[in-house]
Formats: sequence, structure tokens, C-alpha cells
Amino acid sequence: MLVEFSVVPVGKGESVSPYVAECLRIVEASGLAYRINPMGTVLEGEYDDVMGVIRKCHMRVMEMCPRVITSVKIDDRKGRGSALEEKIASVERLVGKELKK
Repeated sequence: MLVEFSVVPVGKGESVSPYVAECLRIVEASGLAYRINPMGTVLEGEYDDVMGVIRKCHMRVMEMCPRVITSVKIDDRKGRGSALEEKIASVERLVGKELKK
């Protein structure tokens, strides 16, 4: 499954990069495949593994501030693996060129 998530501290000012960095340490330590983008992080893995990482990220940011909003978007397709790379490659084939990543 692919899961895109973002963890947003509330009331901590405009820059959230210290919180993003803290979450990415957790993501990196998980060993799951991932990609970051300007609006969140995409994880690939089994449901329990992915949701466990998201929970750890949410709870870590909760330790750092009094209010957190965590958004999660799930793409779960039976019988498909390596979706993180395959989805991008499929679109690039249709466009006819490599796209910016």
C-alpha cells in the first residue's frame, strides 16, 4: 500500500521544518520505502508497518507541541507491489519523457 501523510504542529509558527525533520528520522529508521515531497511524505509497505510509522511521527510531534493535525491518504491495491516507483514510471511512459521529481 501507498500512504501519503503529513504531520502539522499547530501554534508553532510558520516554519514546520524542525518537525518534518524529526518525523523523517522516524521514517528513515523504519526501513520502509518512502519519498518526501513539499506537502508530505509517501510511505510504501504493509498496513501495520506504515500506520505504525505514522503513529510514531504523530506521537513524537505531540511531545514537542500541544496540538497536532495529522492527515493520511491511502492507496491500497491488491496484488501490486513497488507502487512507489511504478506509478511514476507509468505516467512517464504515457507522457513520453521523464518528469521532474
